[in-house]
Amino acid sequence: MNLLLWLSGGFIMIGFIILVSMKKNMEIKLALLNRSMESTKGAAKPIVWWIVLSTVWGIVSIFLIVWMFHFAV
Repeated sequence: MNLLLWLSGGFIMIGFIILVSMKKNMEIKLALLNRSMESTKGAAKPIVWWIVLSTVWGIVSIFLIVWMFHFAV
């Protein structure tokens, strides 16, 4: 149980730190994309991947929290 708690907490905290650190960069890319609507396919890929991966991180984090409470009972 103690190892599961540390792994889950570490995954959530490291993922959150990475998510927050990349947020400003993605906002800048989105602003540049909105300014020039040329070549939108290539420029939008990193933004889409960031959204998809942050969603997956959130789902896995929720699953880990539920799993921790399941083993705590």
